[in-house]
Amino acid sequence: MASIDITGVSKIYPGAAGRSVTGIDLTIADGEFIVLVGPSGCGKSTLLRMVAGLEDITEGEIRIAGRRVNDLEPADRDIAMVFQNYALYPHMTVRENMAYGLKNRKTPRDVIEARVAEAARMLELGPYLDRKPRALSGGQRQRVAMGRAIVRQPAAFLFDEPLSNLDAKLRVSMRGEIRRLQKRLGTTSIYVTHDQLEAMTLADRLVVLNGGRIEQVGTPLDIYHHPASTFVASFIGSPAMNLIDAEVTGNRVVIGDQAITLAAPVQGIGGPAVLGIRAEDLHPAPSGLLFRVDLVEELGAQRLVHGHVSGQGLTLALSPAHPLSETMTIAPAGPALHFFDVGTGRRIGGTAAARTGAGVMA
Repeated sequence: MASIDITGVSKIYPGAAGRSVTGIDLTIADGEFIVLVGPSGCGKSTLLRMVAGLEDITEGEIRIAGRRVNDLEPADRDIAMVFQNYALYPHMTVRENMAYGLKNRKTPRDVIEARVAEAARMLELGPYLDRKPRALSGGQRQRVAMGRAIVRQPAAFLFDEPLSNLDAKLRVSMRGEIRRLQKRLGTTSIYVTHDQLEAMTLADRLVVLNGGRIEQVGTPLDIYHHPASTFVASFIGSPAMNLIDAEVTGNRVVIGDQAITLAAPVQGIGGPAVLGIRAEDLHPAPSGLLFRVDLVEELGAQRLVHGHVSGQGLTLALSPAHPLSETMTIAPAGPALHFFDVGTGRRIGGTAAARTGAGVMA
């Protein structure tokens, strides 16, 4: 096990118009599970591959367990990777696939057998040790790939979208297995995914990437409840946070021809701003904003109601018990209002609360 220190790391591809990754600074504690999340092309896989030694570092430094690894080959970095395509040898049995890396390192046979047996027990692969990969399901193949990494007993695990080839139900069960296994082993882990739900459920801390830069680092709940920018607010959470144009004057927030009165003025705002409200923080109320319903999605335990306020789109997450009509009066509940700068998209201040009976017609 080991900490990983990433300092000022950038990647520039020859002939490319810009940088793939720019000025990444990140410290990962010993035993921590870090998830790199962001849309396709944001640089998360490139960053992982630089840690692994599969990509050269243009600028900066990476240290694993205090040792500078910039110029070390992947085999010398004491890491193990799990890929989305399993990368199993089709002509080898499960046992042989899991033992292959140790055999190449001239590990004694009794040590190999003991490690393979222990990994097979943890991953419930015992009955399949003598099968070839073609005789396994997708989930079983992914567990074999994980077992091959576990027997190495590396300083760090690197996961590159390992569940993306699995169906939805299997992804849910496999991410639970990965998290339980990581907690049990206590091995420092970096996990790449574009699936924000997967990221939220797995991570000790999330690293949200956008355009090759870090947008925000924090615990899943901190990032969910206190997004640092409109990008994070729209990317983390399902449904995404509602983001609407507003005008702030003192403790009054004007949305088109309607307004919300705040319990107190929001510091640092006077004029145009982007107002953010989570779907679950809006509720029907006796007085408030006039909301016109356009579409209802029935999800069983939850109902998503899509509509608009003063011409701007808004989504509510309601209990199926709530009665619906074509028009509703809605208001924020609790300290549920977030504000962002119109130009930069960065967060302004903390969350704000509307007064009781929050929404009033302007």
